[in-house]
Amino acid sequence: MKQFGGKAIFIDRSDINTDEIIPARYLTEISKKALQPHLLEDLRLEDGSFDPASEELRQARVLVTRANFGCGSSREHAVWALEVNDINVVIAESFARIFRQNMFNCGILAVELAPSDIERLFGLNGGVTIDVDLDKGEITADSADGTVRCGFTLNPFDRELVAAGGWLNYADQHY
Repeated sequence: MKQFGGKAIFIDRSDINTDEIIPARYLTEISKKALQPHLLEDLRLEDGSFDPASEELRQARVLVTRANFGCGSSREHAVWALEVNDINVVIAESFARIFRQNMFNCGILAVELAPSDIERLFGLNGGVTIDVDLDKGEITADSADGTVRCGFTLNPFDRELVAAGGWLNYADQHY
């Protein structure tokens, strides 16, 4: 089974759209690898706290954000940009429906949490690592400030899809 979790990066904004995840000017690329250096390069936060060229983003395996992540166009390129950058979990209050399903299809875990749980995660400071127990439906976030545990639910098919590593692996195992 695929393992989920790792170092986390926090992006404190709702409504991050697919053009901010991967700018449209890169949609002509013919390989996922070509998308890699452009992940979130057009994302701007009002306080200037996010740097898309940061080492923190390159090391992250988990992205924690606010509501409506992946809104906008339904293009798969945005999910591919996460995938090729080894982001294996995105945690948010909510996701755009098609984007969320594209994540599962690519073997990336989309975890929806209540706003109060998102606040608890954002309350942790520095060097947060998040582990995911897919079978229990639980995330554990550890930092110097302590530990936060949150439960989540997935429907059985989506759980199988991400556990297999995405739709293609699932199809190979079942058909």
